[in-house]
Amino acid sequence: MLTAKSLFQEIIDDDESFQLFCSIAASGETQGGWENGRIAALVAPGMRELAPKITRHGADEDKHGRIFQALLRKRGLEPVPVPPETDYTMLLERRGIGLAHEKLRGDRPLTDRDVIVYLAHSRVTEQRAADQMDMLVTYFGDHPELGKAIHMIDNDEANHLAYCHEELLRLARAGHGRLIQTTLRESALVEIQVYRDVSLAVMGHMGRILKWPKAKGAVLAAGIHGMYAYERAAGWHKMISLRMPERLDALGGPAVPAPAF
Repeated sequence: MLTAKSLFQEIIDDDESFQLFCSIAASGETQGGWENGRIAALVAPGMRELAPKITRHGADEDKHGRIFQALLRKRGLEPVPVPPETDYTMLLERRGIGLAHEKLRGDRPLTDRDVIVYLAHSRVTEQRAADQMDMLVTYFGDHPELGKAIHMIDNDEANHLAYCHEELLRLARAGHGRLIQTTLRESALVEIQVYRDVSLAVMGHMGRILKWPKAKGAVLAAGIHGMYAYERAAGWHKMISLRMPERLDALGGPAVPAPAF
């Protein structure tokens, strides 16, 4: 029976598909680390108190990139180039979601609006990341090769999501509620499209590597389109709601190292 667990099991059992999976994950996390580092360096003067938390956010994502690279090394594998159609971060930027890399490569301070856009975009993408990691913990939390890494990343993603909720609620109380809600909605509607396209591209590459029959590929594609239809109709609302998290000041300290990796 075709399930999410059996699908991921196939991917991690084969060296070539595992190599592509970890390379895509490492690239996205490393890119996120760079983005957060630049945002922390350029953060709006009126929001300097956020800089340490943004720095922590970036440090965590850099760590995740190193973890995925370490998982490759444990198997004697090297990272492979990431196919452009699977580059979630860059595809979002091309659709105008988040802060443009051209702006982040400059030296002009960001505005308050820029920082709010960053937080709203992060709230949407961190929801996706947290949901994915929750699923992996459920299926592979006790996996001898992946379990420890999955739990560590899952905990960090929960912290990142809590941080976004808390800071956006604080900024909403300060009078930025309309901008926050507008940006969250725009980000969510684009994100679900990009996620659908990236999922189809990744499954296409995995299918060629693992030599899946056409019927299996068609079932997976139908499932991805079905999930998009659900998210387009109602599921995206989960990505834009705001509530005070149980983990307060989740990014208030230094990044937790990953000595095992």
